[in-house]
Amino acid sequence: MRVAFGVLGPTVAECDGRALALKGPRHRAVLARLVVARRRVVPVTHLVGDLWTDPPPGAVGAVQTFVAALRRVLEPDRPSRAPARLLVTDGPGYALRPEPDAVDAWCFETAVGAAARLPATQALPRLEEALALWRGPAYAEFEEEAWARGERSRLAELRLQAVEQRARTQLALGLAAEAVPDLDVHLAAHPWREDAWRLLALALYRQDRQGDALSVLRRARAVLADQLGVDPGPRLRRLEADILAQDPGLDPPGGPTATAARLWTRTAAAYDRTVAAGARARLETTVSLIRNLAVTGGGGLAAARQHRMEAIAAAEEFGDPDLTARVIGAYDVPAIWTRSDDPELARRIVEAAERALTASPGDAHEASRCRLLATIALETRGSRAPRGPQAAREAEEIARRLDDPALLAFALNGAFMQSFTRAGLAPRRDEIGAELVELAARHDLVTYEVLGHLIRLQARCALADFAAADRHAAAVDRLAERHELPLAGVFTQWYRALRLAASGQSAGAETAYRDAAARLDGAGMPGLECGLLPFALLCLRVRYGRTWSDTESGDTGPGDTGPGGSDPAGSDPGPVEIDLGADWGPYRPWAMPFALLASGRRAEARAALRALPEPPRDLMYEACCCLEAVVALEVGDQDVLERARTRLLPAAGELAGAGSGLITLGPVEDHLADITTALRAPTSPVPPR
Repeated sequence: MRVAFGVLGPTVAECDGRALALKGPRHRAVLARLVVARRRVVPVTHLVGDLWTDPPPGAVGAVQTFVAALRRVLEPDRPSRAPARLLVTDGPGYALRPEPDAVDAWCFETAVGAAARLPATQALPRLEEALALWRGPAYAEFEEEAWARGERSRLAELRLQAVEQRARTQLALGLAAEAVPDLDVHLAAHPWREDAWRLLALALYRQDRQGDALSVLRRARAVLADQLGVDPGPRLRRLEADILAQDPGLDPPGGPTATAARLWTRTAAAYDRTVAAGARARLETTVSLIRNLAVTGGGGLAAARQHRMEAIAAAEEFGDPDLTARVIGAYDVPAIWTRSDDPELARRIVEAAERALTASPGDAHEASRCRLLATIALETRGSRAPRGPQAAREAEEIARRLDDPALLAFALNGAFMQSFTRAGLAPRRDEIGAELVELAARHDLVTYEVLGHLIRLQARCALADFAAADRHAAAVDRLAERHELPLAGVFTQWYRALRLAASGQSAGAETAYRDAAARLDGAGMPGLECGLLPFALLCLRVRYGRTWSDTESGDTGPGDTGPGGSDPAGSDPGPVEIDLGADWGPYRPWAMPFALLASGRRAEARAALRALPEPPRDLMYEACCCLEAVVALEVGDQDVLERARTRLLPAAGELAGAGSGLITLGPVEDHLADITTALRAPTSPVPPR
């Protein structure tokens, strides 16, 4: 269950697109006040003062009642007495701890900030996406509240800047006509914005409307004099002089960027006029656009996911299984992370692909069948069901028989996603990556060439071959820069944090991990982002630091480094701080035993260890197995140690977790040695190395 919050308009909360009932105005006020605090604790006494000018008797109890009611709405499935995970009690008050992309105001700020660092072609859609989040004034129903005033003003100003930033971006792309209507509306509400007047006049001039541009500047002069009693600033005065002189510096930008932007606009308009709205060709063209959108950056990837199922549903309405197969299979976007960004969407896509396979005639085009099977293999990543591996094998067989390079690349991506049936399969994935690199380079399949290098980067990390991993990371960065593939750099930045961790530079690695996590904001990959930073820091400190304090057995002293050996850089990061209020995502079960150990609750830690689910069949499999083993060593759980040894033995020659290209817990053989020692002496816990 994922709860999202909206404050760019009236305060709302939603779960999977469904509005949640927040009861009365004071419940909404508590929620909004906690959003304003941005995950920080708000003492109960402050909440009382914010809710009432003259607090009544029992105000503290009333706040507690409001919080309890909100918790029931936000976490309806939370067991009785279990600690809240979203609206938490912390010290003297409460804090709201949503995911970074779960509050529309935070998403807006992230998108606007990201747009400022992007080239104009990528910045424009990010700004459009950001501005579309607004439903009205920020914190609309709390206009008179002092606690909301500063945040309302800040967000309102940022929105005005974003509108003007969008206009500047449109002008940079040669899209002057598109800028004019929004600037007109903007100035009607905010006539004192001098830069907006300048942008509007420049946009009109670039449409060969010199008279209209000068008229706008005269209007600006009158408005500023009447409302503010000031003359236009130097930039407005200079623009007026340049327009009168028809200065060539005002002409639209030239070069390939502006030309491409104008070509796009004109071609899209022509297509819209020419191709009938209900034509199948229009649907297939839309899918191609969605596919390309997915590799342009975080906003594009998120938008592509949103529209993909809509396209499949539209195709199914035609009742033509071949069309449905083409629409499903056309989305052959390379995928490197083995956890789905949207499991529910993946399930629906698999169901649609299975329906298309069943409905296809016996003589159906083999290429379409291959694409459907490859899609099933990709979308069932991490599943323990046999259908995924079966679909991957069949898709690869068909693609090799047809000798179609693009089809084979797609099928190999599916084979990679299904190569996690057990530990120790890094050599197999290295083979897949090597074939993808060679195939894609030979046939100019750039995105699959990047995928192949990333797969090899992960595999060589698992095999402790960092020299080769470095070469693949460099190849990824070169291709990403040349072909405008910004998401690839997310993985190479995380890899460089792993390199620091693997070389013993734990303090530097922690900083690098935090920097890499910041880049994930707005990247559009929740399957990767969710829980990754706290999990990476846990693995780092288990590897090089103390994992709990004041253990009952006293096995580690002040001079010891705990599990995983010494820190050669001398930068012991200290005890692991397990903040269960953080976004642990799918890794929370593996954090819980460490949190219990850190607070001295060893019996409960043992119970939590026994309750762990089977580690997911993905890139974090070996890491989760090793974390189980570390806790089992501390509490002396022989059954869990036996299970961990069985799981880890096939990966004895690898670095635990490094196959992700993101984190590491050191050599698997070190963990196996600790387990073997403990199993030979079952009467007492053995301190892990």
